[in-house]
Amino acid sequence: MTRHVPIRRVRATVVTLAAIGLLAACGGGPGEPSESATGGETTESPSGGDDAAPIVELEGYPDLSGVTLELAAQWTGPEQDTVEAVLEPFEAATGARVDYLTTGSDVLPNIRAAVREGVPPNVAIVDRPSTMEQLALDESIVPLGDEVAAEVDANYAQTWADLGSVDGDLYGVWFEASSKSIVWYNTAVYADAGVAEPQTWEEFVAGLRAVSDSGVPGLSLGADIGWPLTDWFENVYVRTAGPEMYDRLSDREIPWTDPTVVEALEHLAEVWGDPDLLLPDALDTSFPESVTAVFTDPPEAGTVVGPDYTAGNIAYQTTAVVGEDASSFPWPSMDDSAPTVIGAGTLAVAFDGSEGTQALMRYLASPEAADVWIERGGITSPNRNADLDLYGDLSSRRVAEQLVDAEVFRLDLFDNAPSSFGGPVPDGMWGILLDFLADPSDPAATAEELEDAAVEAYPAPAAEADED
Repeated sequence: MTRHVPIRRVRATVVTLAAIGLLAACGGGPGEPSESATGGETTESPSGGDDAAPIVELEGYPDLSGVTLELAAQWTGPEQDTVEAVLEPFEAATGARVDYLTTGSDVLPNIRAAVREGVPPNVAIVDRPSTMEQLALDESIVPLGDEVAAEVDANYAQTWADLGSVDGDLYGVWFEASSKSIVWYNTAVYADAGVAEPQTWEEFVAGLRAVSDSGVPGLSLGADIGWPLTDWFENVYVRTAGPEMYDRLSDREIPWTDPTVVEALEHLAEVWGDPDLLLPDALDTSFPESVTAVFTDPPEAGTVVGPDYTAGNIAYQTTAVVGEDASSFPWPSMDDSAPTVIGAGTLAVAFDGSEGTQALMRYLASPEAADVWIERGGITSPNRNADLDLYGDLSSRRVAEQLVDAEVFRLDLFDNAPSSFGGPVPDGMWGILLDFLADPSDPAATAEELEDAAVEAYPAPAAEADED
């Protein structure tokens, strides 16, 4: 029978947690630690090797010489290399060795398999707060200690601590985040129209009209698929209804016929229902095409709403230079809403309270850990004490500023929704919003359609099911 041999990070070996769970019962093999403590901390001398010298130096961490820790995440390839580079300063400062495991794409099932077999990693980086919450509720992970909490408090806004907590206890450290609350614009078009970056929804709509009056449609919208429209709804709803109502709508505690939903749809109709603002044929335009339309030469529109990776679309699809020909601003405030971001991200969680595990979690919450990845590229950190000058381009720096300044951060409204409601189906929200874009004249009727679709898609509450 095949035995699992723990990953040696310096060999860049990838072993999945699913394999660990299946093979753990087979016992130790050559090169394995002789004894395992709770959560996988072992007492083995750290390996040498030809790793690059640490980029930063750390102070105030415990001596963990002879301790081997395991960190699991879903990244492989260049991202795995970067995680390993992030870990180097911690290893140098503590004498510990940190081995990297991959969870694969099925993060929660593979972690649970490892937990069942008694071989969880010390730390895992999970793909969303709901994964963290499930692991906390079944007591697979532990609350973080005071030193980790102090590091989080020093380096993150309160919204990130709240999203890393379950029932008031801190379990997660946000490692990276992304934003879907960004408006991209053609700088020359805005300059010709005399439009400055707006701060409010009213200024935003007025700017679109000014651009249209200058001879270029104000907005390009790619809606041959539904997700750009759901992004619009989420950004409007969280600002007009507030984050608490956003959570209640996501959790099905209020119906889609709630007046707050109708109000958000009315705001969307203000823009989507004005043909003078929109580049024609939005329903037949893909998202990449909507980006190209704004930054082609000559431009076909002035503005496009898109997530942070839109910078890549601009760079690869057009000759426009981000930071010169193309720029961006955060989704504007609505009804005096606080700085708010809709996005996604990953969190680190701990499977035991050992000194080594808690020290590693403290390090992952530090600006030093964030700076290593930022300098290598490919991450945006919500750590407010990370060095923004390390971002390689203006667009990445502006996204980072948006995340750092956010007072409210929320995930996609449909992360936990049944695919028959939140996914790419004609009778779910995607299809209903596509119909609303085609004819936004009756927001209340659209809210009724959304509620009917939600009732159909979500399982009935237990009491109703019993009655049936």
